[in-house]
Amino acid sequence: MSRASEKERILVVDDTSSTLEVIARNLVARGFSVFTADCVPKALDVLESAAIDLVITDYKMPGPSGLDLVRHIRQNLADTEVMMITGFASVEGAVEAVKSGAEEYLSKPFTDEELLSAVERVLEKLHLRRAAHSRSLSTPRAPQGMIGESTAMTRVFSTVAKAARTTATTLIYGESGTGKELVARAVHYGGPRAAAPFVAVNCGGIPENLLESELFGYVKGAFTGAVETRAGFFQTADGGTIFLDEISETSMGMQVKLLRVLQEKEVCMVGSTRSTRVDVRILAATNKDLPTQVSRGHFREDLYYRLNVINIELPPLRDRDQDALMLVHHFVQKYATEAGRPAPRFTAEALQALTGYHWPGNVRELENVVHRIVVMSDSDEIDVRDLPALMRCAPARERGFNRSLSEVEAEYIRHVLSAVSGNKTRAADILGIDRKTLREKLRRMGDADA
Repeated sequence: MSRASEKERILVVDDTSSTLEVIARNLVARGFSVFTADCVPKALDVLESAAIDLVITDYKMPGPSGLDLVRHIRQNLADTEVMMITGFASVEGAVEAVKSGAEEYLSKPFTDEELLSAVERVLEKLHLRRAAHSRSLSTPRAPQGMIGESTAMTRVFSTVAKAARTTATTLIYGESGTGKELVARAVHYGGPRAAAPFVAVNCGGIPENLLESELFGYVKGAFTGAVETRAGFFQTADGGTIFLDEISETSMGMQVKLLRVLQEKEVCMVGSTRSTRVDVRILAATNKDLPTQVSRGHFREDLYYRLNVINIELPPLRDRDQDALMLVHHFVQKYATEAGRPAPRFTAEALQALTGYHWPGNVRELENVVHRIVVMSDSDEIDVRDLPALMRCAPARERGFNRSLSEVEAEYIRHVLSAVSGNKTRAADILGIDRKTLREKLRRMGDADA
């Protein structure tokens, strides 16, 4: 069986556009998934965002050379093979390339068959090496419910798998909409407490004066309206896991109480003088930079270190370009099934618009957009005109330098507001400003609803 049938990913790096095009066309014709770059810096960007099986690189290029790229791959990407091509063939060059880690060295000009034969030889070596070390070098599988093949998400899957095997306190960081609760559930249900309760608490969604009684419970008569003793979220999660989402929204006083729970493994119900022991694993999440919050006096340093035993950082969707199409496909199938209709097909132009969008609301925004498209569309084919107006009108990411800073800021604010359906509180949170500042900016933008 041809190795190409398994859709290996090949990155071709050459500063000559004609060579780049010819090689890419031949590889695509044989069924490979091909990425291209015309210089080493762009090649490094691709390697950071995609899992590449083979890199075919030119020897001499402006700036960093192909040898520099080979050395980088050998030092940082153990599961990627390298093949070098050059129009300046020499024995010394070939020796240097092989010493640096290139599996093959091909001199220009070469025939299509010479190229493809060399590619097959390199990929066969890769296949045999992976088979021999499959147990120790296997790529982490995506936990149930999580989707992605990008390098960034593969790292997340690996950390989730390790965290699930322990009972250590874990801090999950990520922008709004990146899936922090999904990660918390993956950690819980992938570990030894999977059969025990998983209790999710949005600390930012509970008024400060109620948060203590909700977390720790209260005894009858503790306050007006406390007509019976009621257990809190920590008691409900006993034996299992409690997920404290938006932990950065808690007050300094509440942080002291949470620190005691972490240290002493016991809670004190509101109105009671006795503490009760609880066996709870704590997972916490935030979309804010907690070290910065600590330095500003907004978050307790001792609590931060107690929470940050294991750290899982979720990348924003804009840094997971290759995952966007997978997510689109997943949500299309999901909501088409719910609607009892065949999944619509997206045109190439529509997919290009979706992948070129900045997604300030991350996966949550993408899911909402796809859900709306599936529900509202009467056609079996989704084109650019069926996408939200913001995506139809937005130029590509790489824009000119003929716009003022205020214009760029206004556009981004409108993107964020669109992503959160006009919710100014959530938009201000994503933008890293308070609601009052957001209202002022909207007034200056001429927003009538400010």
